[in-house]
Order: sequence, then structure tokens, then C-alpha cells
Amino acid sequence: MFSKSWIVLLFGVALVVTLTTTSAADQASETTEGNTEFSLSPEQWLKIDESVDRALEFLISQQDQDGSFRTFQTGQPGVTSLCVLAFLSRGHVPGEGPYGDVMTRSINFVLSKQRDDGLLFDIPIGQFYSHGSPAKTGIYNHAITGLMLAEVYGMGTSEQQERIRVAVDKAIDFTLKHQSRYKRNPEEQGGWRYLRLRPDHRSDADLSITSWQLQFLRSAKNAEFDVPQVPIDNAMAYVERCFDPARGTFVYCIVSGRNTTPAMAGAGIISLSMGGRHNSEPAIRAGEWMARQRFDQYRGVERYHYSAYYCSQAAYQLGGEYWSHFYPPLMKTLVENQRSDGSWTVGKEDSRYGNAYSTALGALALTPPYQILPIYQR
Repeated sequence: MFSKSWIVLLFGVALVVTLTTTSAADQASETTEGNTEFSLSPEQWLKIDESVDRALEFLISQQDQDGSFRTFQTGQPGVTSLCVLAFLSRGHVPGEGPYGDVMTRSINFVLSKQRDDGLLFDIPIGQFYSHGSPAKTGIYNHAITGLMLAEVYGMGTSEQQERIRVAVDKAIDFTLKHQSRYKRNPEEQGGWRYLRLRPDHRSDADLSITSWQLQFLRSAKNAEFDVPQVPIDNAMAYVERCFDPARGTFVYCIVSGRNTTPAMAGAGIISLSMGGRHNSEPAIRAGEWMARQRFDQYRGVERYHYSAYYCSQAAYQLGGEYWSHFYPPLMKTLVENQRSDGSWTVGKEDSRYGNAYSTALGALALTPPYQILPIYQR
């Protein structure tokens, strides 16, 4: 995995790539070399470049003066962090280049949202969780924002870097304490759940939140933050228990809510890849299940943009024919359904989070071939 010094070097190279308008084909030449199962024409690579660049231009139109990107109140600072990750995935860095100021202001906004206990979310939690409530979205915001901050650590001004270092350290501490909360079912040990639960709620962990927390901790570890191994091992064991051999994919919860979705298939595969288990049987079987989902039909699967983000990254982690069969149809569908302003329209399930949310996810679903974000490099 990458050390902090390698992350800085990588994004220095990425900046040169961006400023010289190098194409996706040139950026991906090394990562796809020798993979005869995956190839795109120069015209297809050009479409990826143009689509992602148009998406980033749309995102700029959605940024407010405080550096945030427009979304529902309980979607902050997570949605703003997803937007920063979209810029990073195209090789842009804070403080430099055409989007340097955009990214710096967003990072400052995100840093302002951390509570004293380390939670990267500053809205009062309230009593119990409900759909879209702070008790539910707060832990998602925390992990996504922590992931973004760990990815940008080593870039920008020294003053901002010190603020990021302090914020990530505090965020790691919150994440580990939240993981260690009492769980009624031993099978759920190692996982994460909402900030507060109703008394009648049966599950104390789910794969969706656990996957984001693992990505945050993996990114922080890559950036040379102190992340103990035992919590990672416990989380990986929980992810493996979420695999349902009978269905050949991952379930959302072990105790209740054992539903299967494309996003959870991708989440399970990515989670295993965080621990280097790329070719494990659960990952391969979930990849086969994922390949049967209809990403070639726009909004043909539940939470299309969220699922496309997860499954595109997961397919790249699996590599080979999983990637070569999955990505081209997805790329074609996203490009053909991008709106004239560069955005993708958010589906009804996530409509409250707005088009900045869906557009950031669309860009992140298209950019795995660039292989710029360290967390997703195989």
C-alpha cells in the first residue's frame, strides 16, 4: 500500500497530467497493459475524459461561498467530501491548478464540521434514527469525510495539513470507539451501525456503514496514521460473515434486513480488497452476482449512481473479465444519460441529496481506469 510520501508524489504526477490535459487512455496505459480482456478505443477514452470534465464543471456551479456543495442538511459534510473525491479522481489537487481554490475551500468547510469528540458531523443527533435523520446519516458523513481527508493528507498548505492531521486522528478515535459499542449478537462484532438506534431495532451492525469505515481506516493507514490492526481484523471478519453462500453475494445485515443489492455486493468486494483479499471466494462469487445486474439500463438497479460507484470500483478490484465485461456498458450508459449541464439526475430514493451527490458518484464510477486515488489502486 502507499505511504504518505508516495501519495504526495502520486498527486504531483497527477497534477502534471491534469495541466497537460493528458487523456484517460494515456493515464491508463500502464494499468491496462497486458490485460488483453479490456480495451477501449481512443474515441471511448475521449468520451470518458469529456464526461468527467463536464461533471466537474457542473459541480463547480453547485458550490456555495462557504465551500460546501449543495445538498440536504443532513448530507453534510459527506456530499461535499464526495465532490472533492471526484476532483481528486481526475488528478486535481487542493491549492494548485484550475480547481485548487475550489478544493481548498471545500476542505476548510469540512474541517469546520468536526465535533470535539471527533465525529465529522455537527448537526444534533436527536433521539433515534429515521430515514435521512442525523442519527442515521451522521455516521456515513463521518466515514466519507474521514476518507476524503485521509486522501488529501500531504497536499495543500502546511497550516491546512496540520488541521487535517488533527482531524483525522480524532476521527479515527471516534470510529474505533463506535465500533467497540456493545452488540447483542456475537456475529455482528467488528461492524458499525447508526449513531443511535430505536429500542426495537434488531441489528447492531450493517455492511453499508462498515464498508465506508473500512475505507476510511485503510486510507488513513496508507497515509501513515496510527490505525491498530485488531479492529481492522475484526471488521474484515464481520464482512466475511455478511456473505451469504446460498445467494452468492453479501447481505446488508446479518441479523435482520438480509436483503441483497448491487451496492452491497460492491461494498463487500471493496471491503475485502481493503485487506488484500481480492481473489477470495466471497469476492469472486459476489463479482459473478454483480455482473448479472442491469447497469446497462440507466437506473436499472436500485440507487443507480450509488451502486455504480461501488460496483465500478469493485469490478476494478476484481480485474480481468469482471472488469472488462462490467465497465464498458456502464461507461456507455453513464455517458449517454449525462445531462447537457454535465450532471446526472438523482433517483427518487436519494432525491433529497441533490444532483451534486449523484454527479460526484457518476464521476467516481467513471474514473477507476485513471487509477489516481490511492485508496482504490489495486
